[in-house]
Amino acid sequence: MKSRKIIPCWGAAALLLSVGCGSQTDEKISLKEALKDKFYIGTALSVAQFTGVDTLSERVARENFSAIVPENCMKSMFLQPAEGKFFFDEADKFVAWGEANGMWITGHCLVWHSQAPEWLCTDGSGKNVSPEALTERLRSHITAVVSRYRGRIKGWDVVNEAILEDGSWRKSKFYEILGEEFIPLAFRLAHEADPDAELYYNDYSMAFEGKRSAVVRLVKTLRERGLRIDAVGMQGHIGMDYPAIEEFEKSLLAFAEAGVKVMVTELDLTVLPSPNPNVGAAVETTFEYRQSLNPYAGGLPDSVATAWTGRMSDFFRIFLKHQDKISRVTLWGVCDGDSWRNGWPVPGRTDYALLFDRQGKAKPAVGEIIRLAGQ
Repeated sequence: MKSRKIIPCWGAAALLLSVGCGSQTDEKISLKEALKDKFYIGTALSVAQFTGVDTLSERVARENFSAIVPENCMKSMFLQPAEGKFFFDEADKFVAWGEANGMWITGHCLVWHSQAPEWLCTDGSGKNVSPEALTERLRSHITAVVSRYRGRIKGWDVVNEAILEDGSWRKSKFYEILGEEFIPLAFRLAHEADPDAELYYNDYSMAFEGKRSAVVRLVKTLRERGLRIDAVGMQGHIGMDYPAIEEFEKSLLAFAEAGVKVMVTELDLTVLPSPNPNVGAAVETTFEYRQSLNPYAGGLPDSVATAWTGRMSDFFRIFLKHQDKISRVTLWGVCDGDSWRNGWPVPGRTDYALLFDRQGKAKPAVGEIIRLAGQ
Protein backbone atom coordinates (compact mmCIF):
# COMPACT_ATOMS: atom_id res chain seq x y z
CA MET A 1 0.00 0.00 0.00
CA LYS A 2 1.21 3.46 -0.82
CA SER A 3 1.87 5.69 2.17
CA ARG A 4 0.55 9.20 2.04
CA LYS A 5 3.24 11.76 1.39
CA ILE A 6 3.59 14.47 4.03
CA ILE A 7 4.07 18.00 2.74
CA PRO A 8 7.44 19.34 3.95
CA CYS A 9 5.93 22.39 5.67
CA TRP A 10 4.84 20.05 8.48
CA GLY A 11 8.32 19.51 9.88
CA ALA A 12 8.61 17.79 13.22
CA ALA A 13 11.20 20.26 14.49
CA ALA A 14 8.80 23.14 15.08
CA LEU A 15 5.41 21.62 14.26
CA LEU A 16 4.29 25.00 13.00
CA LEU A 17 1.76 25.21 10.22
CA SER A 18 1.22 27.89 7.63
CA VAL A 19 -2.33 29.04 7.11
CA GLY A 20 -3.70 26.99 4.23
CA CYS A 21 -0.61 24.80 4.51
CA GLY A 22 1.31 24.82 1.26
CA SER A 23 0.28 28.39 0.42
CA GLN A 24 2.86 31.11 0.02
CA THR A 25 2.65 33.02 3.27
CA ASP A 26 5.11 34.26 5.86
CA GLU A 27 2.71 33.91 8.77
CA LYS A 28 3.13 30.61 10.58
CA ILE A 29 0.88 29.64 13.44
CA SER A 30 0.27 26.53 15.49
CA LEU A 31 -3.02 24.72 15.89
CA LYS A 32 -3.66 26.25 19.30
CA GLU A 33 -2.84 29.75 18.05
CA ALA A 34 -5.23 29.38 15.13
CA LEU A 35 -8.06 28.38 17.47
CA LYS A 36 -7.29 30.56 20.48
CA ASP A 37 -10.19 32.93 19.85
CA LYS A 38 -12.57 30.07 18.95
CA PHE A 39 -12.30 27.42 21.68
CA TYR A 40 -9.67 25.48 23.59
CA ILE A 41 -8.08 22.70 21.56
CA GLY A 42 -7.12 19.87 23.88
CA THR A 43 -5.61 16.43 24.11
CA ALA A 44 -5.57 13.52 26.56
CA LEU A 45 -2.20 12.75 28.12
CA SER A 46 -0.82 9.44 29.34
CA VAL A 47 1.53 9.21 32.31
CA ALA A 48 4.49 8.67 29.96
CA GLN A 49 3.79 11.94 28.21
CA PHE A 50 3.67 14.27 31.22
CA THR A 51 6.54 12.57 33.07
CA GLY A 52 9.12 12.89 30.31
CA VAL A 53 9.18 9.28 29.11
CA ASP A 54 7.43 9.90 25.77
CA THR A 55 9.22 13.09 24.75
CA LEU A 56 7.88 13.09 21.18
CA SER A 57 4.20 13.23 22.12
CA GLU A 58 4.96 15.56 25.03
CA ARG A 59 6.48 18.07 22.62
CA VAL A 60 3.62 17.78 20.15
CA ALA A 61 1.12 18.34 22.97
CA ARG A 62 2.99 21.31 24.39
CA GLU A 63 3.36 23.07 21.05
CA ASN A 64 -0.09 22.41 19.55
CA PHE A 65 -2.70 22.15 22.30
CA SER A 66 -4.10 24.60 24.85
CA ALA A 67 -5.98 22.17 27.12
CA ILE A 68 -5.28 18.76 28.66
CA VAL A 69 -7.21 15.94 30.30
CA PRO A 70 -5.68 12.86 31.95
CA GLU A 71 -6.17 9.62 30.06
CA ASN A 72 -6.24 7.37 33.13
CA CYS A 73 -4.46 8.66 36.23
CA MET A 74 -7.48 10.44 37.75
CA LYS A 75 -9.96 7.61 37.41
CA SER A 76 -11.06 6.35 40.80
CA MET A 77 -9.44 2.91 40.53
CA PHE A 78 -6.05 4.62 40.19
CA LEU A 79 -6.57 7.47 42.65
CA GLN A 80 -8.03 5.33 45.45
CA PRO A 81 -7.30 1.66 44.72
CA ALA A 82 -8.09 0.71 48.32
CA GLU A 83 -10.50 2.47 50.63
CA GLY A 84 -8.81 5.42 52.30
CA LYS A 85 -5.51 4.85 50.49
CA PHE A 86 -5.05 7.54 47.88
CA PHE A 87 -2.37 7.63 45.19
CA PHE A 88 -1.92 11.19 43.98
CA ASP A 89 1.65 11.06 42.64
CA GLU A 90 0.75 10.83 38.94
CA ALA A 91 -2.21 13.20 39.18
CA ASP A 92 -0.02 15.77 40.94
CA LYS A 93 2.53 15.57 38.11
CA PHE A 94 -0.21 15.89 35.51
CA VAL A 95 -1.56 19.08 37.07
CA ALA A 96 1.93 20.51 37.52
CA TRP A 97 2.74 19.84 33.85
CA GLY A 98 -0.44 21.59 32.78
CA GLU A 99 0.28 24.61 34.94
CA ALA A 100 3.87 24.84 33.72
CA ASN A 101 2.65 24.88 30.13
CA GLY A 102 -0.29 27.26 30.57
CA MET A 103 -2.98 24.67 29.84
CA TRP A 104 -6.69 24.60 30.68
CA ILE A 105 -6.79 21.53 32.95
CA THR A 106 -9.79 19.21 33.14
CA GLY A 107 -10.11 16.41 35.71
CA HIS A 108 -11.41 13.08 34.38
CA CYS A 109 -13.45 11.58 35.92
CA LEU A 110 -15.05 11.51 39.36
CA VAL A 111 -17.85 8.92 38.90
CA TRP A 112 -17.65 6.25 36.21
CA HIS A 113 -18.86 2.67 36.40
CA SER A 114 -16.15 1.19 34.18
CA GLN A 115 -12.93 1.99 36.04
CA ALA A 116 -14.12 2.20 39.61
CA PRO A 117 -12.42 0.10 42.30
CA GLU A 118 -14.46 -2.89 43.49
CA TRP A 119 -14.49 -1.71 47.11
CA LEU A 120 -16.41 1.46 46.22
CA CYS A 121 -19.78 -0.22 45.63
CA THR A 122 -19.43 -3.65 47.22
CA ASP A 123 -18.58 -5.11 50.61
CA GLY A 124 -16.08 -7.81 51.48
CA SER A 125 -18.42 -10.56 50.31
CA GLY A 126 -19.08 -8.93 46.94
CA LYS A 127 -22.57 -7.72 47.80
CA ASN A 128 -23.75 -4.19 47.08
CA VAL A 129 -23.22 -1.80 49.96
CA SER A 130 -26.12 0.15 51.43
CA PRO A 131 -27.20 3.50 49.95
CA GLU A 132 -25.84 5.20 53.07
CA ALA A 133 -22.44 3.51 52.70
CA LEU A 134 -22.11 4.37 49.01
CA THR A 135 -23.16 7.96 49.66
CA GLU A 136 -20.43 8.30 52.27
CA ARG A 137 -17.81 6.67 50.03
CA LEU A 138 -18.66 8.99 47.16
CA ARG A 139 -18.53 11.94 49.54
CA SER A 140 -15.11 10.92 50.79
CA HIS A 141 -13.66 10.30 47.33
CA ILE A 142 -15.05 13.34 45.53
CA THR A 143 -14.27 15.71 48.40
CA ALA A 144 -10.69 14.49 48.76
CA VAL A 145 -9.93 14.63 45.04
CA VAL A 146 -11.60 17.90 44.10
CA SER A 147 -10.39 19.69 47.24
CA ARG A 148 -6.80 18.69 46.55
CA TYR A 149 -6.83 20.52 43.22
CA ARG A 150 -9.11 23.37 44.20
CA GLY A 151 -8.33 26.42 42.10
CA ARG A 152 -5.91 24.46 39.91
CA ILE A 153 -8.13 22.10 37.93
CA LYS A 154 -10.57 24.33 36.04
CA GLY A 155 -13.29 21.80 35.28
CA TRP A 156 -14.34 18.25 36.16
CA ASP A 157 -16.04 15.43 34.28
CA VAL A 158 -18.25 14.71 37.27
CA VAL A 159 -20.26 11.80 35.89
CA ASN A 160 -19.26 9.75 32.87
CA GLU A 161 -21.46 7.53 30.67
CA ALA A 162 -24.56 7.06 32.84
CA ILE A 163 -27.13 6.97 30.01
CA LEU A 164 -27.67 4.40 27.26
CA GLU A 165 -28.34 5.13 23.60
CA ASP A 166 -32.10 4.71 23.98
CA GLY A 167 -32.18 7.25 26.81
CA SER A 168 -32.57 4.77 29.66
CA TRP A 169 -30.28 4.73 32.67
CA ARG A 170 -27.23 2.48 32.60
CA LYS A 171 -27.77 -0.18 35.26
CA SER A 172 -24.42 0.41 36.94
CA LYS A 173 -23.68 -0.31 40.59
CA PHE A 174 -24.21 3.38 41.29
CA TYR A 175 -27.69 3.19 39.77
CA GLU A 176 -28.54 -0.15 41.43
CA ILE A 177 -27.77 1.26 44.86
CA LEU A 178 -28.76 4.94 44.64
CA GLY A 179 -30.92 5.18 41.54
CA GLU A 180 -30.59 8.27 39.41
CA GLU A 181 -29.93 10.30 42.56
CA PHE A 182 -26.23 9.40 42.37
CA ILE A 183 -25.83 12.05 39.66
CA PRO A 184 -27.19 15.07 41.59
CA LEU A 185 -25.24 13.81 44.60
CA ALA A 186 -21.97 13.78 42.67
CA PHE A 187 -22.54 17.26 41.24
CA ARG A 188 -23.40 18.67 44.65
CA LEU A 189 -20.33 17.14 46.30
CA ALA A 190 -18.01 18.37 43.54
CA HIS A 191 -19.38 21.91 43.80
CA GLU A 192 -19.02 21.93 47.57
CA ALA A 193 -15.38 20.85 47.26
CA ASP A 194 -14.54 23.61 44.74
CA PRO A 195 -17.29 26.20 44.17
CA ASP A 196 -15.33 27.86 41.34
CA ALA A 197 -14.68 24.74 39.24
CA GLU A 198 -16.76 24.04 36.16
CA LEU A 199 -18.76 20.81 36.25
CA TYR A 200 -19.58 18.56 33.28
CA TYR A 201 -21.58 15.52 32.25
CA ASN A 202 -19.68 13.43 29.65
CA ASP A 203 -20.97 10.60 27.41
CA TYR A 204 -20.58 8.85 24.05
CA SER A 205 -23.05 8.16 21.21
CA MET A 206 -24.57 11.58 21.82
CA ALA A 207 -26.00 11.80 18.30
CA PHE A 208 -28.68 9.24 19.19
CA GLU A 209 -32.07 10.89 19.65
CA GLY A 210 -32.86 8.90 22.80
CA LYS A 211 -29.64 9.83 24.53
CA ARG A 212 -29.93 13.43 23.31
CA SER A 213 -33.33 13.82 24.94
CA ALA A 214 -32.25 12.12 28.16
CA VAL A 215 -29.18 14.34 28.54
CA VAL A 216 -31.30 17.46 27.95
CA ARG A 217 -33.66 16.26 30.69
CA LEU A 218 -30.71 15.63 32.99
CA VAL A 219 -29.31 19.12 32.44
CA LYS A 220 -32.69 20.72 33.08
CA THR A 221 -33.27 18.61 36.21
CA LEU A 222 -29.91 19.56 37.71
CA ARG A 223 -30.46 23.24 36.98
CA GLU A 224 -34.02 23.18 38.36
CA ARG A 225 -32.63 21.75 41.59
CA GLY A 226 -30.13 24.59 41.82
CA LEU A 227 -27.12 22.42 41.04
CA ARG A 228 -24.23 23.61 38.94
CA ILE A 229 -23.62 22.08 35.53
CA ASP A 230 -21.58 24.14 33.07
CA ALA A 231 -21.25 21.95 30.00
CA VAL A 232 -22.08 18.67 28.35
CA GLY A 233 -19.19 16.67 26.95
CA MET A 234 -20.01 15.04 23.62
CA GLN A 235 -17.50 12.24 23.17
CA GLY A 236 -16.27 12.25 19.58
CA HIS A 237 -15.37 8.61 18.98
CA ILE A 238 -16.41 8.72 15.36
CA GLY A 239 -15.98 6.61 12.24
CA MET A 240 -15.97 7.26 8.53
CA ASP A 241 -19.70 6.58 8.26
CA TYR A 242 -21.02 7.32 11.75
CA PRO A 243 -22.50 9.32 13.26
CA ALA A 244 -24.38 11.43 10.75
CA ILE A 245 -22.96 14.92 11.10
CA GLU A 246 -26.48 16.33 10.98
CA GLU A 247 -27.50 14.30 14.04
CA PHE A 248 -24.33 15.27 15.90
CA GLU A 249 -25.14 18.92 15.18
CA LYS A 250 -28.73 18.47 16.39
CA SER A 251 -27.45 17.23 19.74
CA LEU A 252 -24.93 20.05 20.00
CA LEU A 253 -27.72 22.58 19.46
CA ALA A 254 -30.10 20.79 21.85
CA PHE A 255 -27.57 20.85 24.68
CA ALA A 256 -26.78 24.51 24.08
CA GLU A 257 -30.48 25.35 24.09
CA ALA A 258 -30.76 23.60 27.46
CA GLY A 259 -28.54 26.37 28.83
CA VAL A 260 -25.05 24.88 28.98
CA LYS A 261 -21.89 25.05 26.91
CA VAL A 262 -20.86 22.09 24.77
CA MET A 263 -17.47 20.41 24.77
CA VAL A 264 -16.41 17.93 22.12
CA THR A 265 -14.42 15.40 24.12
CA GLU A 266 -12.42 12.27 23.35
CA LEU A 267 -12.32 13.05 19.63
CA ASP A 268 -10.80 10.47 17.30
CA LEU A 269 -11.69 9.23 13.83
CA THR A 270 -11.16 5.55 13.05
CA VAL A 271 -10.73 4.23 9.52
CA LEU A 272 -11.04 0.61 10.62
CA PRO A 273 -14.09 -1.62 10.14
CA SER A 274 -16.17 -2.29 13.22
CA PRO A 275 -16.98 -5.92 14.11
CA ASN A 276 -20.24 -4.62 15.61
CA PRO A 277 -21.51 -1.10 14.88
CA ASN A 278 -23.80 -1.16 17.94
CA VAL A 279 -21.12 -1.19 20.65
CA GLY A 280 -20.86 2.60 20.96
CA ALA A 281 -17.64 3.34 22.83
CA ALA A 282 -18.00 0.95 25.77
CA VAL A 283 -14.41 0.44 26.87
CA GLU A 284 -15.08 -3.08 28.20
CA THR A 285 -16.10 -4.36 24.75
CA THR A 286 -13.60 -6.60 22.95
CA PHE A 287 -13.56 -8.81 19.86
CA GLU A 288 -11.11 -11.41 18.62
CA TYR A 289 -8.49 -10.22 16.13
CA ARG A 290 -9.02 -11.06 12.47
CA GLN A 291 -6.83 -9.93 9.62
CA SER A 292 -9.85 -8.57 7.75
CA LEU A 293 -10.42 -6.15 10.62
CA ASN A 294 -6.89 -4.72 10.28
CA PRO A 295 -6.68 -3.71 6.61
CA TYR A 296 -4.11 -0.89 6.91
CA ALA A 297 -1.32 -2.39 8.99
CA GLY A 298 1.24 -1.22 6.41
CA GLY A 299 -0.10 2.31 6.01
CA LEU A 300 -3.08 4.16 4.60
CA PRO A 301 -3.76 4.29 0.87
CA ASP A 302 -3.87 7.84 -0.46
CA SER A 303 -7.60 7.57 -1.12
CA VAL A 304 -8.37 6.60 2.49
CA ALA A 305 -6.09 9.30 3.91
CA THR A 306 -7.80 11.89 1.73
CA ALA A 307 -11.24 10.72 2.86
CA TRP A 308 -10.08 10.85 6.51
CA THR A 309 -8.93 14.45 6.07
CA GLY A 310 -12.27 15.39 4.55
CA ARG A 311 -14.30 13.72 7.29
CA MET A 312 -12.30 15.30 10.14
CA SER A 313 -12.43 18.69 8.42
CA ASP A 314 -16.21 18.41 8.04
CA PHE A 315 -16.58 17.98 11.79
CA PHE A 316 -14.33 20.96 12.50
CA ARG A 317 -16.48 23.03 10.14
CA ILE A 318 -19.42 22.27 12.44
CA PHE A 319 -17.34 23.08 15.52
CA LEU A 320 -16.25 26.42 14.06
CA LYS A 321 -19.77 27.20 12.87
CA HIS A 322 -20.97 26.85 16.47
CA GLN A 323 -17.90 28.24 18.23
CA ASP A 324 -20.14 30.49 20.34
CA LYS A 325 -21.62 27.36 21.92
CA ILE A 326 -18.43 25.27 22.21
CA SER A 327 -15.85 25.85 24.94
CA ARG A 328 -13.39 23.06 24.10
CA VAL A 329 -12.56 20.40 21.51
CA THR A 330 -10.30 17.65 22.87
CA LEU A 331 -8.58 14.83 20.96
CA TRP A 332 -8.31 11.52 22.81
CA GLY A 333 -4.56 11.19 22.40
CA VAL A 334 -1.70 13.09 20.81
CA CYS A 335 -0.20 10.99 18.00
CA ASP A 336 -1.60 7.98 16.12
CA GLY A 337 0.55 5.55 18.06
CA ASP A 338 -1.01 6.77 21.33
CA SER A 339 -4.60 6.16 20.30
CA TRP A 340 -6.71 3.60 22.15
CA ARG A 341 -8.25 2.87 18.75
CA ASN A 342 -5.23 0.68 17.99
CA GLY A 343 -6.40 -1.78 20.62
CA TRP A 344 -10.15 -1.19 20.89
CA PRO A 345 -12.43 -3.01 20.34
CA VAL A 346 -10.01 -5.37 18.57
CA PRO A 347 -6.52 -5.72 20.10
CA GLY A 348 -3.48 -5.54 17.85
CA ARG A 349 -4.77 -3.30 15.09
CA THR A 350 -3.15 -0.27 13.43
CA ASP A 351 -5.31 2.83 13.28
CA TYR A 352 -4.80 6.44 12.20
CA ALA A 353 -7.30 8.23 14.41
CA LEU A 354 -5.59 11.47 15.49
CA LEU A 355 -4.29 14.72 14.02
CA PHE A 356 -0.59 13.83 14.30
CA ASP A 357 1.02 10.72 12.86
CA ARG A 358 3.32 8.23 14.57
CA GLN A 359 6.34 10.42 13.88
CA GLY A 360 4.71 13.47 15.45
CA LYS A 361 4.08 15.14 12.11
CA ALA A 362 0.89 17.08 11.51
CA LYS A 363 -1.51 15.51 9.04
CA PRO A 364 -3.08 17.50 6.20
CA ALA A 365 -6.20 17.93 8.34
CA VAL A 366 -4.27 20.21 10.68
CA GLY A 367 -3.49 22.63 7.89
CA GLU A 368 -7.11 22.49 6.78
CA ILE A 369 -8.37 23.22 10.30
CA ILE A 370 -6.03 26.22 10.51
CA ARG A 371 -7.28 27.43 7.13
CA LEU A 372 -10.90 27.08 8.22
CA ALA A 373 -10.21 28.93 11.48
CA GLY A 374 -8.76 31.82 9.52
CA GLN A 375 -11.80 32.33 7.31
